[in-house]
Amino acid sequence: MVPMIIVQISDIHCGPTEIFLKTKLTEAISEINALKPDVVILAGDLTENGIKSEFEEAKRFIDQITCPTKIFTMGNHDARHTGFIIFEELFGKPGGIFDGDSYTIVYVNTARPDRDEGRISRDQMELIEKAFTGSREKINILVMHHHLIPIPDTGLEKAIVEDAGDVLKAVSNLHTDLVLSGHRHRPWMWNLNGIDFVCAGAVSTSRLRGFFENSYNIIEITKDKIVPRLKIVGGPLLDFSQIVSAR
Repeated sequence: MVPMIIVQISDIHCGPTEIFLKTKLTEAISEINALKPDVVILAGDLTENGIKSEFEEAKRFIDQITCPTKIFTMGNHDARHTGFIIFEELFGKPGGIFDGDSYTIVYVNTARPDRDEGRISRDQMELIEKAFTGSREKINILVMHHHLIPIPDTGLEKAIVEDAGDVLKAVSNLHTDLVLSGHRHRPWMWNLNGIDFVCAGAVSTSRLRGFFENSYNIIEITKDKIVPRLKIVGGPLLDFSQIVSAR
């Protein structure tokens, strides 16, 4: 397997200037382009309110990312005010399968119109099962906006994936290596049943929880291991162990 680098971005939140930090996003994009990753995953909440002008601004920024392979999924903020229609017009379907020579990425849309909690439908689970059952020799990566395991330091938990336990059971029974999400504006990583669940922080919004730096994730994958790290925008690259063990 040829080593590869994935950049995981979440929670851009293009919108009102007091929330959306344009300078942070510009700096992050510059850093990402210098890194020259193989894949950039944008894990939802590109906008604050799901309105057309916000999506258009998000696209102007995202088009500056030079990586040819960009994968998009939808966040709950993107699905507000019929934003799900505009999302698909500008960024394509928020769910599907991307097959590389040594990896399979399944991305599913957990957002539902005007709801904060997420959901994975039976059809989406069948898509995941079919893709991962047929690629046992590859690195299998699942991408969604909402999280399957609660994230600490984020307040009352009420916007997780509905029926997360059933989804976790199904994912654990498949050959899943990595689950990527966002949504909680707090970087974190869990390992459950040999699967790394990596949650991205917020790259360019002032609304942060628990970890008060804008950030994104850099994931290095080789034949023998998967190494997710946290990149502070304009700052250092950190091991997740430094975040998970911090008090």
